[in-house]
Amino acid sequence: MKNFNTCGYEYITSKIDVAIKDESRTATVSGAWEIAQAVRLPSNFTLILQDCHLRMADGCYSNMFVNEHHDTEIGRTIDGRDTNISIIGRGEAILDGGKYNGLSEKNHSKDGLPPIWKNNLLLFTNVDGFKVSDIACRNQRWWALNFVYCSNGCLENIDFCACDIGIDENGNEYHGLIREKYDEVLVKNADGIDLRQGCHDIKIENITGFTEDDTIALTGLNGSVEKSFSVEGLSSDICNVEIKNVSSAAFCSNVRLLNQGDVKLHDILIDGVYDTSGNSPHMNHGRYAIRVGDTHLYGTRHATKDETYNITIRNVRGGGEAVIALAGDMKNVAVYGIEAINGAKMLLDGRIK
Repeated sequence: MKNFNTCGYEYITSKIDVAIKDESRTATVSGAWEIAQAVRLPSNFTLILQDCHLRMADGCYSNMFVNEHHDTEIGRTIDGRDTNISIIGRGEAILDGGKYNGLSEKNHSKDGLPPIWKNNLLLFTNVDGFKVSDIACRNQRWWALNFVYCSNGCLENIDFCACDIGIDENGNEYHGLIREKYDEVLVKNADGIDLRQGCHDIKIENITGFTEDDTIALTGLNGSVEKSFSVEGLSSDICNVEIKNVSSAAFCSNVRLLNQGDVKLHDILIDGVYDTSGNSPHMNHGRYAIRVGDTHLYGTRHATKDETYNITIRNVRGGGEAVIALAGDMKNVAVYGIEAINGAKMLLDGRIK
């Protein structure tokens, strides 16, 4: 059992201050620390986590890391854009959500509770140039790594292990999620990586582990997080994204693409996705390895074929219900190199003809 030092926010912030003063703009953090409020990372800065375990404090409602101008007035403008921020793990580097705080999509922003995105381990908004690599994310309280209006980024060598606790009708906890008992899942919608509106020119590679919902989601919607952090003058498109070598157990989809309500999603490459849910101790089976579109309405309207286009999917192996699920209107979608295992369907094709 690790002994976590309290005041992790103060410790890391002091290291950042020293690195800015001595102009190295690089800080190295080691040890086990408890985080109770979000650490702000400035532009042109590298944080190295050397054999470091950072865990969110019990009962707090906060991100672990945000960019310096996140959630400020200037941070919603082009002039307030942060640039070139990196978090690099060395040895064992863990970002840990710790004990679940009960904040969910159903109760957030009600009865004095904060918005749900306070439960992201990392939330970058309006950042150009970023890197997160060689880290493990554990027990995320919602989506682990969330990006809104971010560009020119790299996310690589990241492993996830979400909470796998269910609570039965008698209030007893058990480990190992069961799809047919989704209502019993304690921490719902615990994605790994989310690229939201305005994200482009991003590479995601070498992603592993278990996520309660989608391992990687590219989601172009006009939701509350986008309305809070949209940047006037920047395109809302999600585009020019490469996703390579994903080997994960995902309770929903290994890779999820969805856009609705005027947001375009295009020029996406997905190459090498392997559904490992059949052998996972954390869940019984996933749904889809790749899911593009939806028949459900999340926004003001469904996307058109001129808003969802130029998507290449190759080298995918999946079990669950189907390897590939397509729904809605789209064009220039290429799918090849697909393998179905454990009795999965190869393709559920719900595209508008």
